[in-house]
Amino acid sequence: MLEIRDLDAFYGDAQALWNVSLDVHSGETVSIIGTNGAGKTTLVNSIAGIHRSRRGRIAIDGVDVTGVPAHRVCEHGVAIVPEGRRVFPHMSVYDNLCLGAYRAGARPSYRDTLNEVYELFPRLAQRRDQRAGSLSGGEQQMLAIGRAMMARPRLLLLDEPSLGLAPVMVDAVFEAIEAISARDVAVLLVEQDVERALDISSRAYLLAEGRVVAGDTAEALRRSDEVRRSVLGL
Repeated sequence: MLEIRDLDAFYGDAQALWNVSLDVHSGETVSIIGTNGAGKTTLVNSIAGIHRSRRGRIAIDGVDVTGVPAHRVCEHGVAIVPEGRRVFPHMSVYDNLCLGAYRAGARPSYRDTLNEVYELFPRLAQRRDQRAGSLSGGEQQMLAIGRAMMARPRLLLLDEPSLGLAPVMVDAVFEAIEAISARDVAVLLVEQDVERALDISSRAYLLAEGRVVAGDTAEALRRSDEVRRSVLGL
């Protein structure tokens, strides 16, 4: 589904990613783990077309989307849930969700997709007429994920979905991620809670200072001395 080869990314003259290569298959959840400043958000934004990579290749289903603007990357079935949620606070839950169905391929079936989102997150159905800014942090995260799902993505990019959430909300978000993956959606997850991320992932990559330094099954990385030392602090 997603194939990245030899990706370099820069901020001006400062290099943030070096020679990054990875794969994510349909229906698979893959985690990107690493300490703060490792380049995880830069990687996600590069895939989404928000940050332009300077060298390397990003392909979706074999189609090269390297350097393609973000709105055109979306047309290839990619949706992103950014760090910090970024809902529209003065708009209703319903209107926020409908904005997610902007993709041409998603518009005809938006009512069916809306019902699917409400099944995934019943709280959103209960609060459909509330302003998004009045929701709790966990509910806003549900809304951000639901809005992304309204685009009917085949690849979902999640950047720190548990950040700042109460434990009960973290549980709900991770259960939703597993349900989304079960629908044959490829999920690339950047997550600070490494243990929880590895629990729901089939594979993972360790990013350090902009480089992929390890990539293996989630269980193999959990046992890795490098991961235990540098990320888990054990």
